[in-house]
Amino acid sequence: MNNDNDNIEQLFKKHENDFDIENPGLNHTERFLNKLNKQSELQLVKVDKQRRRLWKPLIGVAASVILIITLFIGSQQDSGYRELASVSPKMAETEDFFTLTITEELSKIENEKAPEVQKLIKDTMVHMRTLEENYNSLKKDLTESGDDSRVIYAMISNFQNRIDLLQSTLTQIENIKQLNDLPNKISNTTI
Repeated sequence: MNNDNDNIEQLFKKHENDFDIENPGLNHTERFLNKLNKQSELQLVKVDKQRRRLWKPLIGVAASVILIITLFIGSQQDSGYRELASVSPKMAETEDFFTLTITEELSKIENEKAPEVQKLIKDTMVHMRTLEENYNSLKKDLTESGDDSRVIYAMISNFQNRIDLLQSTLTQIENIKQLNDLPNKISNTTI
């Protein structure tokens, strides 16, 4: 190993005058330091951007967790009240039937886009909200009364009232459409 070191030292001594024959230009040190500073600033910006990239997914995950917790807590508060379905399997079937029928009727009403029926639809939705609030109150009463048949009957009546309201609204919408089409039919038959 000493032999290798001696060879390297001899090589440097032999070419000693061949190295570093030019002096750096004016302001060389200053330019060099400026380049170093710029490079370190770029690296800091890159590190900062990488940190931001890491936070974006974490913020999304945190928001999702908060949303899930909120929904869970909200469902726990609502679950304090009994549904009609909790009374018996027959009542569960009844509630499912009414819920399905109400959903179907609501979707039919929501598909109506004619401007002349929008006020009627809006009024119907106000009545529906009132009936739903009454139903929520009945759920509380069912919980407190312990399967009182009067409360169960009132809950079934509430479902039926909502269905009747929606069906009546659909009938009125059809009547309005027919009345609006009547002038067109009359003008087509007179031609």
